[in-house]
Amino acid sequence: MKLVNIGYGNMVSAERIVSVVSPESAPIKRLIQEARDDGRAIDATFGRKTRAVLIMDSGHIILSSLITDTLAARINGSGGSDDNE
Repeated sequence: MKLVNIGYGNMVSAERIVSVVSPESAPIKRLIQEARDDGRAIDATFGRKTRAVLIMDSGHIILSSLITDTLAARINGSGGSDDNE
């Protein structure tokens, strides 16, 4: 199992990630709110601004303060920058 650092020492399984998206659009904001209402949202931002949303195969939504490009690089194995942590 490959674990990906999503910021501040939090890790998720790379194999379970379906999508990494920006939280700015209205449909994603609705998706986050629905997940919060249902108890499927996991906030891993440590109080910082949400810059990426990870959609998992289990239906859970994980909020990260790292930008989508950094997470994509980490998922693909090239490491990515720690500038946004």
